[in-house]
Amino acid sequence: MKKYWMAATGGIMAGMIASTQLALPSFAQEAAPETNTYEQLDLFGDIFERIRASYVDEVDDQELIRAAINGMLVSLDPHSSYLAPRNYEEMQFDTRGEFGGLGIEVTQEEGWVKIVSPMDDTPADKAGLQSGDFITAVNGEQTLGLTLNEAVDMMRGPVGSDITLTIVRDRDQEPFEVTLTRAIIKLTAARVRTEGSTIVMRVTTFNEQSYPNMADGIAREIEAAGGLENIDGFVLDLRNNPGGLLSEAISISDAFLEEGEIVSTRGRSDLDSSRYSAEEGDLTLGKPLVVLINGGSASASEIVAGALQDHRRAVIVGTKSFGKGSVQTIMPMQGNGAIRLTTARYYTPSGRSIQNLGVEPDIIVEYVPPVPEDPEAEDQPDRRSEADLRGSIENDSLTEDERKQVDAERAEQEAAAKLKGQDNQLAYAIDLIKGITVLGSQ
Repeated sequence: MKKYWMAATGGIMAGMIASTQLALPSFAQEAAPETNTYEQLDLFGDIFERIRASYVDEVDDQELIRAAINGMLVSLDPHSSYLAPRNYEEMQFDTRGEFGGLGIEVTQEEGWVKIVSPMDDTPADKAGLQSGDFITAVNGEQTLGLTLNEAVDMMRGPVGSDITLTIVRDRDQEPFEVTLTRAIIKLTAARVRTEGSTIVMRVTTFNEQSYPNMADGIAREIEAAGGLENIDGFVLDLRNNPGGLLSEAISISDAFLEEGEIVSTRGRSDLDSSRYSAEEGDLTLGKPLVVLINGGSASASEIVAGALQDHRRAVIVGTKSFGKGSVQTIMPMQGNGAIRLTTARYYTPSGRSIQNLGVEPDIIVEYVPPVPEDPEAEDQPDRRSEADLRGSIENDSLTEDERKQVDAERAEQEAAAKLKGQDNQLAYAIDLIKGITVLGSQ
């Protein structure tokens, strides 16, 4: 059976207690737990029959069994669950980069549905939903007490239909409602653009298109710049990226590393334990690299950030990541369904686990929301310089080409100043790249 290795949506791992029995058990001691297990299974069968016979309403046998299976899985940790055939089919479609919905990754915390991150250019993103928001009701129906799959099913619906979410952003403030229109979510897993002399790679999720999108974008931007020698460095933006396929996290880490371990996974058995190493070849040929993360960067994003940080290949900027250090395996089951089961923890190259801790940035830069421009505000007076004075003496030390270079640098600085007002974290990362380049050229 095909298994999908996932480093997916964030959450909080439930505590686990392990004990070791050193004494050699007798046959009777081995048989006792097995007998007790069969007794408990008989109890399950008795309860199942009692529900079928005596519950106030007639129940659907299949639904009851699925609920029991899911209850068994969700009792393990927030990321293990049962996928009914429809949910399993949708999950397979999601990893290919297109699905219907609102465009949010969610988890569960203390019984509440919590947003890990909104996806770029989706209804959730445009409505202003944020990482850390709690969804307490869907169309007026409370989500507390529902499983995560049940809550997600409530949010699904026909494309073009409206849905109202009740949001709690700060537990000390009143809830508020947000109405969104469901849409087909077509994720461009990676968008690449150039800001000044820096290539910015925005990776929103880790699906089958993430590495190809990023690699193609890098090649395109380098060609447009006239060669890598005209590029100062690169910014990898993983903010609000909730994770996805482990294989894509490994590929994207490998894109910037020449050698060394990327990540290791350690499970209960050797089959669930692996080490993944980089192969020779850096798409950026060692140019300066900054990685942006925040509290919405989870799992696969943390694998990439942790690997590049441990190898000192990148400077990590932003705020602490989500802290999900476990790997889920999707196991197809009979009846066309599947289970999502936590099978391993992952560790960065230095051997650290990120579970419940997250990746700490090398430089903490809090996000400052842009302040809307006030149309009634008076324009600031232009600052005058020597060049603005009538009859000022011209600079005779610059050639025409050098003058053009000065003008181009001034335009780049003005664009950078504008970016600071729109996205201060990204602006900081680009400034850092510029500083590293200036120091390296001396």
